[in-house]
Amino acid sequence: MSESKGAVESKGAVGGGGGLWIPTLPARLLYRIASTHAFTEQGLYLNLGYWPEARNIDEACEAMVELVGQTAGLTSDDEVVDVGFGFADQDIYWTQRFAPRRIIGINITPQQVRVARARVQELGLEERIDLREGSATATGLPDACCDVVIALECAFHFDTREQFFAEAARLLRPGGRLVLADSIPTGPNVNPWRHPVRAFMNDVIRAALSVPRANVYPRDVYAAKLAAAGFEAVSVESIRDQVLPGWHRALFEDPGLRQRLGPVGWLLRRSPKESLHEGFDYVLAVARRPSAEAVT
Repeated sequence: MSESKGAVESKGAVGGGGGLWIPTLPARLLYRIASTHAFTEQGLYLNLGYWPEARNIDEACEAMVELVGQTAGLTSDDEVVDVGFGFADQDIYWTQRFAPRRIIGINITPQQVRVARARVQELGLEERIDLREGSATATGLPDACCDVVIALECAFHFDTREQFFAEAARLLRPGGRLVLADSIPTGPNVNPWRHPVRAFMNDVIRAALSVPRANVYPRDVYAAKLAAAGFEAVSVESIRDQVLPGWHRALFEDPGLRQRLGPVGWLLRRSPKESLHEGFDYVLAVARRPSAEAVT
């Protein structure tokens, strides 16, 4: 839900496999409309949260960031590229929690970059967190410049996710890690003649969330595309049950969240609940660039 975050603008349309073609809202416009409508009461987090132990959206968003940092195995030796950093809450958290040597953030939304830079500067972290406006699929960074690439809940926006995989492989040093927390619109393949409302709402939600049609595929295809980009040790694990039920409860039961969501939440709160539950997976994806020995 939360890219900026670091997507390139989407072109084309998304669909639920039923033949509908609804123009996709560009990611940059989506987050311009959203402005600073963050999900959390404290800070400006923009992820759906990881809910096994969280009691509210604030705890869940931070738990998701912790999960991604732990999965990436962040250490003080690492140089990190974080695409789609939102308002940099995650970069601030990782810097304070894991102390990586440096984080370079890439984000396509100018308003978010400005706010995030100011927040980082206020904390005196600008020498450790370098935030830049740019595209996740063409970062402009040099080859083999980092040990870890992270995309926290934003790669579904990228046009395309496959192009981002290729860019991440270029940026990583041999043995470097790629970690994504990502929402996957997978279907279902709703017949628009038999279920016109469901088919239409599936397409509307995907289009409104700026998901290119080319990014709609299930986990096995996701893993295959990572392998095709040259990654090894690929794992694409569904954590849907630890994310979506908690998010949906908060969406409908937390009045503070409903108020903070602003115009982006208007469509979600008025959509049938089954449209929000069905046809979406949420994955934690991990892959490694081959070591120097394997590359040679």
